[in-house]
Amino acid sequence: MYKVVLCRALHPNAMAKLAERKDVEVKTLTDAFRGPPMEKELAASIGDADGVMVGLERVSDALLATAPKLRIISRFGVGYDTIDIPASTRRGVTVGVVNGANDLSVSEHALMLMLAVARRMVEYDQSVRAGTWMIQHGRRMHELAGRSVLVVGYGRIGTRVARLCKAFDMQVMVHDPAFPVPRIAADGYEPVADVMEALPRADVVTLHCPLSAETRGMVNRDFLAAMKKSAWLINTARGPLVDEAALTAALADGTIEAAGLDVQMREPPDLDNPMLKMPNVVFSPHNAAAPLECYEKMSMRAAANLLEYFDGKLNPGYVVNPETLRRNA
Repeated sequence: MYKVVLCRALHPNAMAKLAERKDVEVKTLTDAFRGPPMEKELAASIGDADGVMVGLERVSDALLATAPKLRIISRFGVGYDTIDIPASTRRGVTVGVVNGANDLSVSEHALMLMLAVARRMVEYDQSVRAGTWMIQHGRRMHELAGRSVLVVGYGRIGTRVARLCKAFDMQVMVHDPAFPVPRIAADGYEPVADVMEALPRADVVTLHCPLSAETRGMVNRDFLAAMKKSAWLINTARGPLVDEAALTAALADGTIEAAGLDVQMREPPDLDNPMLKMPNVVFSPHNAAAPLECYEKMSMRAAANLLEYFDGKLNPGYVVNPETLRRNA
């Protein structure tokens, strides 16, 4: 009998798939897929677990040490910066992600934020509700067509964002050191080796790279100063990619015009965060992957990662540290 701990309930279809297995005992910590990470609850429940499903909960080496039977961590998402991968690998714990399940939703969300910023959607929605109807502000509305966008990160989501931007007749530049220039050029986009060189030419910068030691804080004061004063920053990746103090200052003093943020340094943000009062920022609560269709796809893959691991059939394409699969075969 395998014991699995879910930090949150998955889509009903995924829960049914788990329930079908008579050799799997499932413990669900909460029914609500919202709220802060359940790190304390996870620590209290993981001791005899063979597998766990986590959202944004932090899985440290110390936590792993309390779970000697643990063999598989299924991450409800594609980023894994909250999990200690070296410690997991050293302990023989496989880490699975839901590659391919949220690409469409996150890429659509990035375009939504671009459009919301371009058309000042939040401000005009508020003006209609307040009865002021047509209002004039210093910031103008814009079309996306003809504007230049720099896509930073060309993985599953970044490639989709580039295609969507192209469909809007935007001029697309791509920066990703992991991808060869000929591949990006063959896709019809301008490859950019030096991101700082491209920033003065970009009307929009959209982030789609993983959080790592190299990318943490990459959008800093120098990065923002190199952007156009009329440029926008879009972030649907990870909050810590951006130096929040530097971004706040840049938005306040006109270094850049606007931002669309699905992620932040602290989630949820402190209510005294000055950006919350800025009309030139559009926020969403880290819910780019929240559409019902995406929720089901991610849930099914997260459950499949657990069950396929127990059956010895987990595809390495869904695994961050595939060497653990060979070790546990």
